[in-house]
Amino acid sequence: MRLRHKPYAQEKLLEYKHYVVEKPEKSKGKWTERFEKAQPLHIEIGCGKGRFIIEMAKRYPEINFIGIELQTSVIVSALEKQIDEELPNLQLMQVNAKDLREYFEAGEVDRIYLTFSDPWPKNRHEKRRLTYKSFLSVYETILNDKGELHFKTDNQKLFEYSLTSFSKYDAVLEKVYLDLHNSDVEDNVMTEYEEKFSKKGNRIYKAVVMFK
Repeated sequence: MRLRHKPYAQEKLLEYKHYVVEKPEKSKGKWTERFEKAQPLHIEIGCGKGRFIIEMAKRYPEINFIGIELQTSVIVSALEKQIDEELPNLQLMQVNAKDLREYFEAGEVDRIYLTFSDPWPKNRHEKRRLTYKSFLSVYETILNDKGELHFKTDNQKLFEYSLTSFSKYDAVLEKVYLDLHNSDVEDNVMTEYEEKFSKKGNRIYKAVVMFK
């Protein structure tokens, strides 16, 4: 997907430092200080334009959320939504997922969402997939003992690869949905991609994972 350049994006991110964490390493171990209340912490890696994380923060005010997105021209769209909503339980970060240990203490996160991540279909790009073993190691570190990884995709090959990756890593598959939209799940919040792909008839897959 070709990203549309937004020349104003970086300036806007810097303007709203109360929503976009400029130096997240300084919040390591004390993320509650970025929020109004000390609450469970959920993060979305690859939050895109923010539809999912914004709706989650609105629906669950008793949870603090952080949306993580690397692309400047994309995360600014999430920021614009947050400027409109002014949600006290939502922060945004522009960082690389492989570096999350630098920003979160061990066990500081209660839940991680991976929603419609780039499948990186070529074999030579396997290490870039967010369910590759090196990323799983990062998630295991920052999640607490009862923490969960929630993974959603419409890409069957990525889902199959991820299930194998979870298994090889010795993670625990708590739940697996091979057709999420025709399951008994009632509180599913959709992303932009999820709505787009499901309207085309694509099956949506989901896995809930815990680490031993």
